[in-house]
Amino acid sequence: MIELQNVTKAYREGRAAVRDLTLSIAEREFAVLIGPSGSGKSTTLSLINRLIEATSGSISVDGQPINSIDSVDLRRRIGFVFQAIGLFPHLTVAENIAITPRLLGWSKTKRENRVFELLDLVRLESSRYARRFPRELSGGEQQRIGVARALAASPKLMLMDEPFGALDPLVRDELGADYRAIHDRLGLTTVLVTHDMTEALLLADRIFVMRNGALVQSGTPRELLSSPADEFVRSLIETPRRRAERLAEALRFGSTA
Repeated sequence: MIELQNVTKAYREGRAAVRDLTLSIAEREFAVLIGPSGSGKSTTLSLINRLIEATSGSISVDGQPINSIDSVDLRRRIGFVFQAIGLFPHLTVAENIAITPRLLGWSKTKRENRVFELLDLVRLESSRYARRFPRELSGGEQQRIGVARALAASPKLMLMDEPFGALDPLVRDELGADYRAIHDRLGLTTVLVTHDMTEALLLADRIFVMRNGALVQSGTPRELLSSPADEFVRSLIETPRRRAERLAEALRFGSTA
């Protein structure tokens, strides 16, 4: 589905945000890119979507080099969800969701049917939400609308850049599980960027660990847990374990108080 071969993105000052990156993501796979700030995760998403162009190397989607596809057409075929969401404040929920179908020339009836279908998919009642404005929604509701909007033109590929990072932990967990169910139900290919190893382990089919613009290790959650490639990967994996141990200790202390 997605192939990156020896991809580098360097800037004028000589700094490489991505360095000689080679990876492949299969159709219907849920892939997670994880690493610290500055590791190249978000840059990689932007390269796939041609929001920026690679300095060298090649990228293909569905076997087709992306530089052979009109950039606007490519982006309309790919769903993109940002942490900042980016809903248009002057448009209703329905109008926000229908932006891409409208640009594609869908009829009003087809657009309306798609909006109702997607609101149901993201578990928001259309009669309550379709005519609301973004300012009338909670953060979690806005992010659900962001997911619905990204799915509006029925893309098979979804790129998600820290989509749940600004939400409180309870809402974040709920939306992550809901999106994973949508991914499976629709047979999507998803590439999600996160800083949260717990989120990666719970959601991913395969995890790609990045550091300083390069790929450090890739594998299933089980493979990373059992055989981390180095101390950096081991430290990432130990984070959720340490949290679980601290939580268990707090619960034990609370029970004896």
